[in-house]
Amino acid sequence: MFRYILRRLAWAIPTLLIVTFLVYLALRIGTDPVASYKRVNPRATRAKVQQYIDVNGLDPNFVKGYLTWLRNFVTGDWAPSIKGRREVWPALKDAMANTLRLGTAATVVGIFFGLIAGVFAALRPGGKRDVFINTSAFVGISIPPFISAILLQLLFAVYWQRWFGESLFPTSGVYPPGHSGFDLPLMIRYMVLPTIVVAIQIIATYSRYMRSSLLDVLNSDYMRTARSKGISERRVLVKHGMRNALIPVVTIAALDVGSIVGGLIITENIFSYPGMGLYFLKSFGEGDFPLLMPWMVVIVASVLLFNLIADISYAWLDPRIRLE
Repeated sequence: MFRYILRRLAWAIPTLLIVTFLVYLALRIGTDPVASYKRVNPRATRAKVQQYIDVNGLDPNFVKGYLTWLRNFVTGDWAPSIKGRREVWPALKDAMANTLRLGTAATVVGIFFGLIAGVFAALRPGGKRDVFINTSAFVGISIPPFISAILLQLLFAVYWQRWFGESLFPTSGVYPPGHSGFDLPLMIRYMVLPTIVVAIQIIATYSRYMRSSLLDVLNSDYMRTARSKGISERRVLVKHGMRNALIPVVTIAALDVGSIVGGLIITENIFSYPGMGLYFLKSFGEGDFPLLMPWMVVIVASVLLFNLIADISYAWLDPRIRLE
């Protein structure tokens, strides 16, 4: 197992370099960082523009420019943003923390209720409970996040305030304007609506995955053998059925969690939630190359990391799988 992890980490390094180089090319060609800098800083002198080019590795030779950017990135010599010369790491760190907080809450809630719904549906296939859960899952998957977000905002903010004089949940931000310090109950109140929006589709997706996977397992030969030995149905379901049914679900979960770090762009934009999605939209809209490249590195690294976690989880869930 340890050797397998080392091999995967060794492969992750060239993969990370190749993908970040392709992203570097895409941003150089698609956003023209030098033109964006001049547009945002019309009074910048030629020396300032050249300094921006040198620090960010914007040499006309793409390979040479990428290597310059990579050296500066690894050594921590990050250029400030083109607008206001803000430091990149504090902005990226805050955005990543906010997205991880929202994504983790929504993922835990979504996977927990999704798996429970999938198990209940699989135990009585074709029954009323199965039909209800499947129908609800199809509805949840079909509703786009921006529709559910607007509906929840109307219900719990606009109409709730009209009915009861005060909105039940806030509709934007992490804290109210001017708030300072950490306040967990207040933060949770602000996170309720965006968490529900993200969790709706997670619940719908994982209930379908779990139902399909568990049905395959329940009809397998080794499950019939376990029942013939007199093992209780609950023990057969928990020890043999659910553990094997979770294997394909783990794959999807690991990929989903890795991609969540990239930002819940639609949800964060609607709720003005200052996470990685809103960070990306603002940075891309301004063509802010110093902000965009570290964002891309975080995304690629998170996907590679959670792919590794998924592979390791296979061996834990099913001892027949050998990673060596």
